[in-house]
Amino acid sequence: MAPTDTDQLQYLHESLDRWFALNARQLPWREADCSPWGILVSEVMLQQTPVVRVLPVWLDWMDRWPSPADLANEASGEAVRHWGKLGYPRRALRLHAAAVAIRDAHNGKVPDNYPELLELPGVGNYTAAAVASFAFGRRETVVDTNIRRVHARLLSGHALPAPALTAAEMRLADALLPADHELSVRWNASVMELGATVCTARSPKCGDCPVRESCAWLAAGEPPPSYTPKGQAWHGTDRQVRGAVMAVLRAADAPVPRELFERAPADLGFAPDGFGIPLAALHRLNSAPEQLGRALDGLLADGLAEMHDGGLRLPA
Repeated sequence: MAPTDTDQLQYLHESLDRWFALNARQLPWREADCSPWGILVSEVMLQQTPVVRVLPVWLDWMDRWPSPADLANEASGEAVRHWGKLGYPRRALRLHAAAVAIRDAHNGKVPDNYPELLELPGVGNYTAAAVASFAFGRRETVVDTNIRRVHARLLSGHALPAPALTAAEMRLADALLPADHELSVRWNASVMELGATVCTARSPKCGDCPVRESCAWLAAGEPPPSYTPKGQAWHGTDRQVRGAVMAVLRAADAPVPRELFERAPADLGFAPDGFGIPLAALHRLNSAPEQLGRALDGLLADGLAEMHDGGLRLPA
């Protein structure tokens, strides 16, 4: 199908709009009373992280920091502490920096347009477009992994989109976006929801798809992907060690001596208080000294930890 086929576009828009109205998951950041700040927080948390893991952390954040100023007035380390196990904790630092910018440069209100959103620390093209669309009803082209996959199958006949976003994909997404502002917001949300719940990367539920009759991938006989997606390793990686170190810092109320990371507390004649369980979990990894050193130095370099009184702590 050519994206300029008006009748087919209308069919896709109307079909997915009806489907979304009946099948959309009830999520707090989709509620009518959710603030733009809540939507911004959700969009950052949901990057590379499933809804089931994000939901409890998002609820905790919104209870603690219902406005950007509430977070901005806290130490950045508190954002990292309450990021929990969402992974990629630099996102917490970026959200804190964005909150400070919103407080100081935007009178405490999340900017309501794409260019100003894009100027916030840590906010990229996708997040700026998503917040402008979902929080403010702007007509913006929103393209995430789920949307890319739906477009690839439905219109291009490919099992998966290209490994990296291409200019051709953006042109296609622009051409598919409804002209009506309200419908464009629902279109962004409905295609994203279809990719997350039906047109999934593995084992898509094609029988539940409301536009399966127009799917180029089904019509082509469901050809396999042209490449094998590479999953991200975890066990034994630097990322695992960094995560274990961060768990210790989140649980600690005071700076943790570097020696405790490098040698078991019993070997030092030291009984850790409050962070003993995550510290023991770190030592059970039996990481090589050079790997642990890379993790500690990397966290310091990234601003996720700082030295204070001879120990490591979350940033103040």
